[in-house]
Formats: sequence, structure tokens, C-alpha cells
Amino acid sequence: MIQLLTPIAGSLLGSLLLMACATPTGVETQPENPIGQILSTEVESGASIPLNREWEQTTVVENLEHPWGLAWLPDGTMLITERPGRLRIVRDGVLDPTPVAGLPEILVLNQGGLLDIAVHPRFEENSLIYFTYSQGTPEANGVAVGRGELRGNSLENVEVIFQAVPLKRGGQHFGSRIVWLPDDTLLVAIGDGGNPPLELDGELIRLQAQNRESHLGKIVRLNDDGSIPGDNPWQGDPDSDPAIWSYGHRNIQGLAIDSQRGHVWSTEHGALGGDELNLIKGGKNYGWPLVTHSREYTGGQISDRQTHPDMVDPHIVWTPAIAPSGLAVHGGDLFAGGLVSQSVHHIQLNESGEVIDQRAIAIGQRVRDVRESPDGHLYVLTDAAPGRLIRLH
Repeated sequence: MIQLLTPIAGSLLGSLLLMACATPTGVETQPENPIGQILSTEVESGASIPLNREWEQTTVVENLEHPWGLAWLPDGTMLITERPGRLRIVRDGVLDPTPVAGLPEILVLNQGGLLDIAVHPRFEENSLIYFTYSQGTPEANGVAVGRGELRGNSLENVEVIFQAVPLKRGGQHFGSRIVWLPDDTLLVAIGDGGNPPLELDGELIRLQAQNRESHLGKIVRLNDDGSIPGDNPWQGDPDSDPAIWSYGHRNIQGLAIDSQRGHVWSTEHGALGGDELNLIKGGKNYGWPLVTHSREYTGGQISDRQTHPDMVDPHIVWTPAIAPSGLAVHGGDLFAGGLVSQSVHHIQLNESGEVIDQRAIAIGQRVRDVRESPDGHLYVLTDAAPGRLIRLH
């Protein structure tokens, strides 16, 4: 039986299980929340997000196959992951036709494959790059964090420094973004494992997001060798995994550091609507699935609560869904990719980091990742075959 370590878990869980077991008589209408409802300010939100037509787009690389993550080496070389299990190099705007050798065995299944990538802050000293990927079998798989030394077009001394547990079946909800904190520790976002009717130990697997003995539906914080920092929020708690940084997440695919304000932001998929922009703080519960603005894909209710004082409210809720993936901080604002919206969403922040407005930059393909380069440009990866690397300017 999953232990739900929150003072309101009992009553909420009972309601949630009753809703999950009910058979809907028909598909309900979408929630009436406007798309891009801003919860942190009084800014009006209309039925659609206005377009920002000021940005120009230049295609840098074409013919990528479902690109997922993007990072830069100190010399400006780009590293791009392709979900089918390839790591690509772009030098001076030219895609190397030969993928990087030396990756471990990767399970490519539905949403799973080779996912995010990050370069060690001291790469010039250690040549280390880090990557997330799905490993295992269709019946028992999970997110792993690997690292290796990049030597030319090969990875050497590759090792797995973290494996999310428990393992799950199927190919849904892996997450999984990775970012470096200023203290050279690593945040890794891990999905909740999947949608109903998928179960684990006789219960809906998404309930793992509220179980602090499980990595599913969490952000974990690691040292660069995969060990656990001694100041993690639940370090020393016998009922919690010490790697956990925050919990109550469904499927985070956008994670970014605002170094100027000292903030960590995430974007998270809802089910039917209810996508979220969250300000992430260690030791906090973000509610899923006990508190949510989203509904089942059938239209049925997931929870009768959209807020609770012991859980963190999102700063933006997108209904209908934009399917957010990829997130960057640029010019003091946030830029979030949208798979369904096929746009980059420019989220304007005030000096204290509160959301005040948003505009959409139409891309015309599913946006998988958005990153700011070391020289201050915005880049976008489109999730297609062929996918593109685009520079916004």
C-alpha cells in the first residue's frame, strides 16, 4: 500500500479513488478556465493567447529525427539528442552526419528514448556530459541518468549515476529534464509513470507522485557523481527517499534556472487541460494528482480540488492544453515550448519574478525544447521527423 505523506492525503485520496473507479456516462465538456489563466497576478486572460510577431526565425539545422534536448560545449559546439537513441553534434551550424558513439543501451518506446542532455559546469576540466534516457524492457523500465567523457565523437567511461525506482511498464511519462544549480548539484525531473488504467502494486501509478518513497512524479537533486546532497529536504527521513527535492508532479518536460532572481521554474503536462507553470522550491508538494486543474482524457474529474494551503499553486494554468515542453530564461522572461500549440510562449515577468503577461510565437511544428545559448540567443527544437533547430532573433 502506498504511504501518502501529507496531512490531507487521506480525505483527498478517498475522493480520488472514487472518481477513478467511476464510469463516465459521456465525455464532459472542457473546463471553462481560459487558456493561459494567470494565477499569480490580476492580468486578464482571453480565450486565446495573443501572438507576438516581432521575432524572426532562422532554421540552423534540418533533418533531425525527433530531437529532444540541446546543450552547448564551451567552444560553442551544440549537442542535440534524438529520441530514437542518437546524440548529434553541430559545429559552426553544420550537423555532423555521424552520431556520437558510446551511448548505453536505450529503450526506445513511445515517449521513451534518449531525452535530455547537460554539460558539466567544469567540462573543460573533466569532459563530462550528462543525459537522461529510458532503460529496461517494455514491462519494467524507468528513467536513468548517465554520464560520460566526450572525446571527439565518442563517449568514454560511461556510467549510470542514477536510476529512478520503482520500475514501471509501458512507455509513458518519463519526464525528464535536467538542470545544474549554482552549487554544481543537478536537478532531474521524473514523470509519474503514466495514465489510467496503468497501475503499480494494485493502485493507479500516478498516485506514486504523492509517495515520497518513490522517484515517480518527483524532482530529485543529485551531486555530480550521483550521490545524494546532505542538505536535501528529506535527508534523514526514514519514510522518504533522500534524493527527492519536490513532489506531486505529473510529467515535467520544462525546467530552467533564473540565475538573476535565484528561481527554478518548471512546465508540467496536465491531462485534459491543466498544464502548469510552477516556481519550484525544495521540500514542497505540487499537488498532483490530489490537486489539479486538469481532467481525465475521457472528460471525467480527476480531483474535486484545484488548490490547497499545504500544496503549491501554479503560476499559470493552460486550458486547453499547450502540452508544454522545453523552458528557457531569456532577457528576464520565460520562454516555454508547446507541443500542441506549436508555439513558443513568451511569459513576461516583473522585477520580482511574478507573471504579468504572455504572448505566443508561432513556430508551426511541435516545440520540444527551448534553450538560451551561452552567447544569449534563443534556440528551438521541433519534435518531428524531420525536425529542425531554429534560432529566434
